[in-house]
Amino acid sequence: MKEINQALLKKVIIERSRSSHKGDYGRLLLIGGTYPYGGAIIMAAIAAVHSGAGLVTVATDQENIPALHSQLPEAMAFAVTDQELLTEQIAKAGVILLGTGLKDNDLGTHLVQLVFDRVQPHQVLILDGGAISLYTRLALPLPQAQLVFTPHQKEWEAMSGLAIADQGEEATRQSLSQLPPASILVQKGPQTKIWEQEQTDYYQLSVGGPYQATGGMGDTLAGMIAGFTGQFPQVSLYERVVVATYLHSAIAEDLSKEAYVVLPTTISQEIPKWMKKWSDKDQVTSTENRK
Repeated sequence: MKEINQALLKKVIIERSRSSHKGDYGRLLLIGGTYPYGGAIIMAAIAAVHSGAGLVTVATDQENIPALHSQLPEAMAFAVTDQELLTEQIAKAGVILLGTGLKDNDLGTHLVQLVFDRVQPHQVLILDGGAISLYTRLALPLPQAQLVFTPHQKEWEAMSGLAIADQGEEATRQSLSQLPPASILVQKGPQTKIWEQEQTDYYQLSVGGPYQATGGMGDTLAGMIAGFTGQFPQVSLYERVVVATYLHSAIAEDLSKEAYVVLPTTISQEIPKWMKKWSDKDQVTSTENRK
């Protein structure tokens, strides 16, 4: 088991170049939030923007867009049923988050099949929530893309065929070997593990707790992973996913010192402050010296 330490955080979250612009920090497309799960994609989009994503576009139910823009005017949005625009945005995106708040119905099936058909090898495709359920139920062949899976325990049970009680290290390692090379698995649970296919070792979170057991927590994590994925090209995709996952629970743990339950949207509000802390070398050094 690998340790998620300060050195890894500082390696990933680096100071931004003064000559950079929004195009340098990721072009994200988030697809989901179909009725009645509109809040899920909103929380994912909030997390992605607060994680520093340069350009965030959301494809969701038309009725969901006013609520999204009232909370997050920084994101672009369009009706997920607009086939022409959706196809165009899939081609433009560097990172696609598919499935957050996506209902398992005919529309959901069409969207997953469309993305699987259109995504390209140079793009990152993050499969979350409804996309995992649909991919598993329909036994769809996975596309050639850089794949990240974010299943909770029941979704991993469906994907792997492993009952929750049987989701140990060796069994998970064997199941992961069936996925395409370099696939990344965020195995969410009481002790979340982050795996990369073909790697024998994995990272496990040492932070987080039951104060995170509330709706929207996974949606916010998916948005953070998407936000980090679009940035930090100086490190591997795996390291970006690991640090995003860690930061999500580390913020929650800190907030739990004064809160019985930590709301996902509260975590998102704190993300920029924590990223600033880890990108500020002087502040991190000062913090380390006080320990």
